[in-house]
Amino acid sequence: MALATSTSAVHRAVARLQLGGLCPSGQRTVNPVALREFLSHGVRYAFPAIRGPERTGLPTGLAHPIFSAMEGVTSGPMLVWPTESGSVRGESLVPLFPGVVRVAGRDPRMYELLASVDVLRVGTPAQRAAALDVINRHLPA
Repeated sequence: MALATSTSAVHRAVARLQLGGLCPSGQRTVNPVALREFLSHGVRYAFPAIRGPERTGLPTGLAHPIFSAMEGVTSGPMLVWPTESGSVRGESLVPLFPGVVRVAGRDPRMYELLASVDVLRVGTPAQRAAALDVINRHLPA
């Protein structure tokens, strides 16, 4: 699976999206306007960042290469999703779901989006605005 999770977990997630109004009832397509609103205002409350000890892992949040190349985005702590096959050492951040490292390794676009969501979870207002810009480039108008 593209998200490295079970079909039943995906089915439950779609049902929650429909209940929350992010997906029209009976459909599996996310409403981009509702998604932007949720990401802008709700993701850090619904999925609070849980930080852990320093570990080896895959860079996330502002440690993702896309943010290090941006002007005006101040750097933050080196955050990583813990994994033994990681390339850097930093403060661990519990990922949104267990398969995130596998997904990020297979799909650079998803890696960029997931790291951007982590900026929304832990960043300052200016950093969150930069992350939303990255995410908006990937969403339909």
